[in-house]
Amino acid sequence: MLTLFRWLLRLVTGLIGLGLLVLLIAYWFLERSIPDYSEDFALSGLTAPVEIVRNNDDVPHIFGETDEDVFFALGFAHAQDRLWQMTMLRRTAQGRLSEVFGNRTLKIDELLRRYDLYTLALESVSAQDEETTRALEAYAAGVNSWINQVNEGARGRGAPEFFFFSNEIAAWAPADSIAIIKLMALQLSGHLEAEVLRARVSMLLPGERLGDILPDDPVRPVTALPDYASLVPGVQPSVAPIRTAEGPLSPFPKLPFAGASNSWAAAPNRSAAGGTLLANDPHLGFTAPAIWYLARLELRSGGVIGATIPGVPAVMVGRSANLGWALTSSYLDDQDVVMERLNPANPEEYDSGNGFKPFETRRSIIQVKGETAVTVTLRWSEAGPVLPGSHYDLASVTPPGHVAALSWTALSRADTSMTAAMRIMRSQSKEEAIEAGRLFIAPSQNLMLADQNGIAFKVIGAMPKRDAAHPTQGRMPALGTNLAVRWQGMFPYEDNPEVKDPRTGILGNTNNKTIEAPFPNHVSHLWGDTQRIQRWLALMKTREVHTRESFIEAQLDTVSNAARTILPLIGADLWFTGEAAPEGTPERLRQRALEVVAEWNGEMNEHLPEPLIYMAWARALQDRLIRDELGPMADEFTHLDPVFIERVYRDVGGASAWCDVIQSAAIESCADLARIALDEALLELTETYGPNPESWRWGDAHQATHDHPVLGEVPFLKWFVNIRQSTSGGDFTLQRGRTKGTGPNPYLNVHGAGYRGVYDFADPDSSVFVTSTGQSGHPLSRHYDDLGERWRRGEYVPMSLDPDLARAAAVGITRLIPEAPGG
Repeated sequence: MLTLFRWLLRLVTGLIGLGLLVLLIAYWFLERSIPDYSEDFALSGLTAPVEIVRNNDDVPHIFGETDEDVFFALGFAHAQDRLWQMTMLRRTAQGRLSEVFGNRTLKIDELLRRYDLYTLALESVSAQDEETTRALEAYAAGVNSWINQVNEGARGRGAPEFFFFSNEIAAWAPADSIAIIKLMALQLSGHLEAEVLRARVSMLLPGERLGDILPDDPVRPVTALPDYASLVPGVQPSVAPIRTAEGPLSPFPKLPFAGASNSWAAAPNRSAAGGTLLANDPHLGFTAPAIWYLARLELRSGGVIGATIPGVPAVMVGRSANLGWALTSSYLDDQDVVMERLNPANPEEYDSGNGFKPFETRRSIIQVKGETAVTVTLRWSEAGPVLPGSHYDLASVTPPGHVAALSWTALSRADTSMTAAMRIMRSQSKEEAIEAGRLFIAPSQNLMLADQNGIAFKVIGAMPKRDAAHPTQGRMPALGTNLAVRWQGMFPYEDNPEVKDPRTGILGNTNNKTIEAPFPNHVSHLWGDTQRIQRWLALMKTREVHTRESFIEAQLDTVSNAARTILPLIGADLWFTGEAAPEGTPERLRQRALEVVAEWNGEMNEHLPEPLIYMAWARALQDRLIRDELGPMADEFTHLDPVFIERVYRDVGGASAWCDVIQSAAIESCADLARIALDEALLELTETYGPNPESWRWGDAHQATHDHPVLGEVPFLKWFVNIRQSTSGGDFTLQRGRTKGTGPNPYLNVHGAGYRGVYDFADPDSSVFVTSTGQSGHPLSRHYDDLGERWRRGEYVPMSLDPDLARAAAVGITRLIPEAPGG
């Protein structure tokens, strides 16, 4: 027996040793792809030596003799740190994910092929100006130089992910960078889904109730539109959603995540130091690594520093010595769904309103890993690509004998958005930047500017010109046989909203409504915010003059205007009613919860229980208000709408009728529903977080989910590649942390400010910025998540153009020199 035990011990010890050896070997191979930032390279494609000085935060400061050499080095640095991310962005835009991931991404590829973004990017290359073309070519050469180094130098395949998936990396091309811009337009688009949702709901609710649950804006919440079925005969109400192109790799956002951001600016007379101020925090879905990559470029026009997107040779948001530029989603209505009637005698033709026309048709082959290739037929009408009913719930609103086509500004074949971004980056004044924005097509953005003398705001991006007789005003799909449905070109750039040097000295945008104009000059009926703007206005009014610190304070503010508005309304009849209840009863738990939130100021602090109680209560209440009218379609409303709740509890236009459960004989009051919803929420929270409300923490539920899109769901590996952080904020705070809205934990923070920057032109080198993860995309690098903890704590890193400061304590200096002839 003793002998057997000894042999078993030896076997177990050997297996443990063998396992450790395997782990060490695996670590050695994976670690090989972490670049040495102090290595020098002799490369073809350069005209003179270039230095990439990575400062203490791993932000590359790039110095070269020509702009082309600088862009070459940026491509080299992007590829060193984010090669896997770049190739994934390109594959996504091309519709080629299934070559790597098989059937699970086939529907994503199929839909992207129908959009044909990459073909449009290829055609748009020739539309760029000469300077941008040279930059794109130089950048691509830099990326390819690093790919060559990986292929020739045993550098761990360039990224750890290439050990798990295909390690074939095609050469980078200028069209790849343009395709990524188009992909960003897709990720920031929500009007298509909004049109379909409005159409579906309109077939279930009368017009006045539709205006409650889907208000255009809080000022004019009721819009007298006919229901969709009367506009498009033959469509039946449907409550069963169709979801086929979802998942971590999907670039198609659900409506609540279709873009958000904040920016504000102060003129010199509203700044304590006498210089302009600018703050910006664009919001996108959280990933590891973040989509943003910090960089400084020394160009002929001067130094620029800010946030880039790996794969794109431009500082998208940032500053120079003379100008700061910020972006927020404009919510401009740049999409329309057109129902094209098929020719009954020939389904390859559609009724254009001026007779039948043939679809533009071609076939596209999707290679699927481990499976037979799939051929899809792409069809375009004059409106745009034909989309199948299996996406966006389009089948539920498509009448018999019709197909759905999409008009969308991002489908331009001569998209000059890349040129516009490069020109904005090089601009020296707000006037020059506004003029540069003329060439921007999509995604439409609010461009906020601050130069040495003043501030400005301009909506950039093509604005469709619709016929005033459009039957749905672009808010629902419409029949293409009606010529009023088809776009009449684009409005002149001068018609895009613009503000320069306002009398108040302050500009700001939180995706709120920016213009009050009648259709078709309305910009949009759908806006991204009604709450954050109220809190921002309050903070701006508290000071006569502002500082960098006050702008940072506003950027990190976690007070919810929605909570402050809603809680007194829904709790009015609960706080001061009810008899004493014994411990352990639902009544006593309700009283304790009400006591906890009674003195709360609306601050969504991660360490407090009040935000969790409020969110659970409000979510349960909204669901109870709408589910009896909408049935399963209530599942589409995954996030709280404060405007709807306020309308109901203030009984605006008879909206309190939502409180009565129509299936019951009794007439329920709004106080009844508030009490029932609170009990339901407390039961859910007790089962998850324990019986003591005082010990609950918002941050336990509201964790920021910086997850790896590919490895983030793989057992064991996910603990190394995902970054989870307890966070403050919420859906309606300036420090926005958009909740997931679905699943076992609907409070997860999945969408927010991946980049924050505050620029002070009284002392430009005191400007600061930060991203939500780190510069490296390599999970074994110390720079994979080193900025993330500072981001979580509301801290920043210096954003200086001082080369000496960059060199001080640099983590490495990479020197690129031209390869000798014949070398």
